[in-house]
Amino acid sequence: MDDGGDIRDLLVIGGGINGCGIARDAAGRGLSVTLAEMNDLASATSSASTKLFHGGLRYLEYFEFRLVRESLIEREALLRAMPHISWPMRFVLPYHRDMRFESETPTSKLLNTFMPWMKGRRPGWLLRTGLFMYDHLGGRKILPGTTTISLHGTPEGAPLQDKFDTAFEYSDCWVEDSRLVALNARDAEARGARVLTRTKVLSAEQKDGIWDARLGHEDGRTETVRARALVNAGGPWVGDILRNTVRSNSREGVRLVRGSHIVTRRLFDHDKCYFFQGMDGRIMFAIPYETDFTLIGTTDQEHEDPSTKPVCTPEERDYMIDFVNQYLMEPIGPEDVVWSYSGVRPLYDDGASSATAATRDYVLKIDRSAGAPVLNVFGGKITTYRRLAEHALDKLGEVFDGLPGGWTEGKPLPGGDFPVDGVPRLVERLRAAHPFLSERWALRLVRAYGTEAKDITGDAKTAADMGHDFGASLTAAEVDWLMDREYARRAEDVIWRRSKLGLRLEDGQVAALDKYMTERRAATLAAE
Repeated sequence: MDDGGDIRDLLVIGGGINGCGIARDAAGRGLSVTLAEMNDLASATSSASTKLFHGGLRYLEYFEFRLVRESLIEREALLRAMPHISWPMRFVLPYHRDMRFESETPTSKLLNTFMPWMKGRRPGWLLRTGLFMYDHLGGRKILPGTTTISLHGTPEGAPLQDKFDTAFEYSDCWVEDSRLVALNARDAEARGARVLTRTKVLSAEQKDGIWDARLGHEDGRTETVRARALVNAGGPWVGDILRNTVRSNSREGVRLVRGSHIVTRRLFDHDKCYFFQGMDGRIMFAIPYETDFTLIGTTDQEHEDPSTKPVCTPEERDYMIDFVNQYLMEPIGPEDVVWSYSGVRPLYDDGASSATAATRDYVLKIDRSAGAPVLNVFGGKITTYRRLAEHALDKLGEVFDGLPGGWTEGKPLPGGDFPVDGVPRLVERLRAAHPFLSERWALRLVRAYGTEAKDITGDAKTAADMGHDFGASLTAAEVDWLMDREYARRAEDVIWRRSKLGLRLEDGQVAALDKYMTERRAATLAAE
């Protein structure tokens, strides 16, 4: 809808999942879009999630039925659109009569009023009721429903203490969160958006109903982008952008909640996830991770300042270890932790009494107090990012007359144009074309790039044809692809966001990768 001048329709601030999802949707509806991210894509919250497309089983206890229903419906829509980076997973929820509610949930208060003899316990019948709702609220078609399983003499029960006899098993989905962001950015760019990474919006002022935004690039250059509307999708920085960048008088606020995770050696020999309930009413996931590891999380701690880098504190680490040790036959300790990460969830400040109780739903507000409109994005969860983007564009329909309707449902992301159960077939074809690929190497490529894996391998006949081997099957051919197609500039972009190969590479290998990328980027810039 650009009128031919140098004025863009939208300037999206923030390259996390919400910003990239909105940019993709907007570009697909014909709007001219520029997206600016001050760091790498998904460099904050969107690469630090628990990496699940899930309905949010525990949100039922907060009566967040709309959020859960929308999330459950989205699971399968997203699964179909990205079967390379998302796949079904079964969750094992062991049951024990001593399980407790988190004391602030509406459900716990209700039961304490009408069934005081329960003394805060979470009864089995309530779990079954919640799982029945979970199975039926979202029109499930692909994922199998809930079953009850024995924990005696079964693979699911082998890692657990003998006191756990039975468990409920239900379905949700895994997703590679930071790859999801990069693929949305790529698709936005393919539809006409301009995607700028390591570019900060330094200021934005409205003049005659148009935003004049000054952008600062990593190399020190500045430029001005003019736009009819801004989208503030700054995640943890949404409040800072509101107050200091666009200088709005809006009273809307964000509540920063830190969620930390730890990664340990592999703790069990099956591909299912555990959903553990603690004596304090909290829950914890233990998830198969990157073949050889287990991901454990998450915590809910208040985080005051978005400029303070979130880290998993020793106290949080020990809390998670103690939590899962209430279940494990063989307890773990700090020495078993091979990596940890932490992210800040920018939740809408609804005045909840605790971080755990704060709503995970999203809130979209258009602010016209400065004259030109800005859409502020509060909260949200990765499962509902596509619906959030649709609703954001619905809101922007107040600004752009005649804006076409939603289009993203069912549209695959780059590399996702194959059936949900098609990964084995893609791996087979890739190995047939390139016999030097091991099963594990080929599977990693397909899980990352889907049908585009063949574009990375090209006509390679040997491993040497893939270029320099940086270790852990990462080659120059793949690095070049990530730099040319997925905005990667530094080693950390490749090994911690476009992949998790940082778990396997040594310091010397990472240094060699960074040197290669720095020199290649310098050569590219010199040739332009």
